[in-house]
Amino acid sequence: MNTGYANPYVVAEASASDRAVFIRKTYLHLAGAIGAFALLEWLLIGLFGKQLEPLIMMMVGSPVSWIAVLVVFGIAGTIADRWARSETSRGMQYLGLGLYIVAQAVIFLPILYLAAVWMGAPEIIVQAGFITGGLVLGLTAVAFVTKQDFSFLRGILAIGIPVALAVIVASLIFSFPLGNLFAGAMVVMMAAAVLYTTSNMIHVYRTEQYVAASLALFASIATMFFWILRILISLAGRD
Repeated sequence: MNTGYANPYVVAEASASDRAVFIRKTYLHLAGAIGAFALLEWLLIGLFGKQLEPLIMMMVGSPVSWIAVLVVFGIAGTIADRWARSETSRGMQYLGLGLYIVAQAVIFLPILYLAAVWMGAPEIIVQAGFITGGLVLGLTAVAFVTKQDFSFLRGILAIGIPVALAVIVASLIFSFPLGNLFAGAMVVMMAAAVLYTTSNMIHVYRTEQYVAASLALFASIATMFFWILRILISLAGRD
């Protein structure tokens, strides 16, 4: 992705009113994505319940099956991002966002089902949501108030994310626990991703790319939520 800030077509070079419209639309779409994700999970777990257990067990039943799930999720995410950036069809952009929401809902099923049903502690999910929301609000405020250029985080994320994925795959293959230290590092990395994406909203995305911008933000926030939830589940299991 181009991070050069001299592009005359990006949001930063648009009029103040156009920037305001873009930001409002981006966060409205982000809120819609989060709401759709939450509703989809509630429908899947709340309505189907025990019927989902065979699917969940198939997903996490072996290292190979979970790695396969991660690969499929990665492919779906790549396709969704490409569709969300479509310059020919607004419908294709929404299709990309919708595909990504569904992909996230599926990959979240095991951990949400663990907390809500097997542990009988749905309040942990709520707590993770509030913590994630608070962090995101704080990070967003930092990005907009300071107007800092966070493009330097690109290199850190470009190295950190592949390394983290390699560690996750290795933990599955060699059966070693990742632990809360790794989970905390992932939360920090996703915090950097939120800052980087928020900066890109103004300096990289064009004014008509609010769907793609909302997808990028949703991806970072959802991943942050996952690791925060994992930490809370781990702490609750020690009680």
